[in-house]
Amino acid sequence: MIDKISLENFTLFHDVEVDLCPKINIIIGENGTGKTQLLKAAYAASSSRQQIGATSNDEDVIRTKMTERFIKLFLPLDDKLGKLHRNGAESNAKINLSFDDGNGIELGFYNNSQAATVKGQGKLEETLAAPLYMPTKEVLSFMKGFSSLYQRFDLSFDQTYQDICLSLDLPEIREEALQEKAKWAIDKINDVVGGKFVFYGGGKVTFKSQNNEYSANVVAEGFRKAGMLGRLLETGAIQPGISGTMFWDEPESNFNPKLMKMLVEILLELARQGQQIVLATHDYAFLKWFDLLADGNKGDQVRYHSLYRNEAGSKVRVMTTDDYMELQPNPIDEAFGNIINEEIANDMGSLGK
Repeated sequence: MIDKISLENFTLFHDVEVDLCPKINIIIGENGTGKTQLLKAAYAASSSRQQIGATSNDEDVIRTKMTERFIKLFLPLDDKLGKLHRNGAESNAKINLSFDDGNGIELGFYNNSQAATVKGQGKLEETLAAPLYMPTKEVLSFMKGFSSLYQRFDLSFDQTYQDICLSLDLPEIREEALQEKAKWAIDKINDVVGGKFVFYGGGKVTFKSQNNEYSANVVAEGFRKAGMLGRLLETGAIQPGISGTMFWDEPESNFNPKLMKMLVEILLELARQGQQIVLATHDYAFLKWFDLLADGNKGDQVRYHSLYRNEAGSKVRVMTTDDYMELQPNPIDEAFGNIINEEIANDMGSLGK
């Protein structure tokens, strides 16, 4: 698990430090405050540590592979790592992750750097379990052939899309290895979508409902996104207590608000079983369901992180709390409140006519 993420002079960040809890972490903030960049930076460093630690301890290899990983995940201009250095910063960019095993990793680079410097605390070969990143867009509609195309051509997709396609295309784990709560979540998803997504390999995905089978492309996008979660549980890519941190950027995207409660129930249950989850969201219903459904008696912990700009508007800061009512600033709640106030004002105006 990841204990702490620190970013300095990286993309739009001057310096920010985020302390994660071992269960649910929710990142909010207005557009342009770096929610996705924060998730990707943590995923890039933790997945690189996991992948490289299993294959090499050579410093040059580690530096090269870490650099390639960040370039493929962030797609900087001209494929240059230095383009991720904050404009105007005089000191190096740094990405630092601390892990619950006592180890850590730090990457550093400047605006003209060709490769990152990498410092590891502890032995790099003591790897983490593989983390998982779910991007905003669903991928079931374009999985077929995507990995092959990605490997051969310069596509305008960052590597999170190839990563998730590869995880979805894994075979199912053995029935006896599938956790009971994972089975519960899969059944709950299949019940809501009214069928089951079937993965034939090579990215071919269909949808079976009763005795009929359809192309996955004719199924609603929200159902396809739910199907991704179910499949990742089937393959063991998400295996609470075993798999690494799960990152999910805007889970609510394409979901009807009626499905939000189900999604939050599943995520809370996964966290109860030992899954660390880091989410970024813009949605009031999704955010509020965590506040309403989290149960301290069941060991739930939801930590909220609000990214915002200081009064001068130049620096991104973070406010962290375990109490939703103390979350400030909360642009999602404020926007919802403004709608309610506008509705009341309109109703009062109608009554006065």
